[in-house]
Amino acid sequence: MKIREVRAIPLAIPMREGSPRSSWTAGTSKQVLVRITTDEGLVGWGEGFAYGAPLAVANVVDEALAPLLVGEDPTRIEHLTTSMHRALMIWGRRGLGMFSVSGVELALWDLAGKARGAPVYTLLGGLAQPRLRAYASLLRYETPADVAAVSAAVAAHGYTAVKLHQTDVASVAAARGAVGDRVDLMLDTNCPWSVEDAIRIGRQLERFDLRWLEEPVWPPEDYAGLARVRAQLSMPIAAGENDATIFGHAAIIAAGAVDVLQPSVTKVGGLGEMKKIATLAAAANVTLVPHCYYFGPGLAATMHFATATPDVPYVEFPPGDLEAPLSAEPIRCVDGFVTIGDRPGLGADPDPDVLARYPYRGDRARPFILT
Repeated sequence: MKIREVRAIPLAIPMREGSPRSSWTAGTSKQVLVRITTDEGLVGWGEGFAYGAPLAVANVVDEALAPLLVGEDPTRIEHLTTSMHRALMIWGRRGLGMFSVSGVELALWDLAGKARGAPVYTLLGGLAQPRLRAYASLLRYETPADVAAVSAAVAAHGYTAVKLHQTDVASVAAARGAVGDRVDLMLDTNCPWSVEDAIRIGRQLERFDLRWLEEPVWPPEDYAGLARVRAQLSMPIAAGENDATIFGHAAIIAAGAVDVLQPSVTKVGGLGEMKKIATLAAAANVTLVPHCYYFGPGLAATMHFATATPDVPYVEFPPGDLEAPLSAEPIRCVDGFVTIGDRPGLGADPDPDVLARYPYRGDRARPFILT
């Protein structure tokens, strides 16, 4: 079996209306799928991180990675992934390069599962967790009242854990008041503060019994600063979403920066890299909770990874829906838990009609001219 074609497919499927307004909605409405076709007619589907720059990710796949892969044996996943890493070494060890590698690598795993007639989790070590506890990962909203309303709504749908993306204490207080003490609450601030501000505001947040405080320090690679925050606060600290490869996550652990490590399968380099990081985290006694605000093969790959990995206490799950499902058979969260079926591969093939209806072509950028 040989690879016949590798192609990135940028999409723009908007979120369904109905939730409170969020400035993040536009970003989540952009996706990049990767399709690998073989000479035997098998098709594998992957997903690269694309929020904000889908055409950039697609160009890396099509121009830099596809020529390396066409004509190769798709079952040599480790070999092909190493080739992609080496090809992008100068400019791609994190960011766009790894987003693209991740999308291709996931498609290779999907192909491998389909070729064997087996779900991917069986290739990653087999069934370790038949049922995964999910936390509802909310968008960022404009007011504490909005945060309270959405938090209460997802708790009413059966979620026993909710993650906020606010940067103010009032919103956390509103969410805790809305869900009570029986729902786990997490806070991801997305790297807004200095070390000193993170410690000061973190102390104000301690009374809300957060399961973790995520990425409170700018820049995200200031692991020494994050370790200082961790040493000063009583709540667990989480990070890792914005790093890539086992080496980036090894640096986080070595700095003593986190209690919870959060690699993201569409950013880190794919499933193979996720498994390496899981071993590293287990050896360091650091809890691993994968980042996963995705709707297609990225979501499916995360669930297969967690299903095959012991001691993953939660999986991140987007409680909203896209206007049209990114996968023909979407993964669902029922009463706060997710289970993966036994379809071959990742089980996340898209509906061709959806691909045809929601292409993303982008707006031609206007040059910035000083007037």
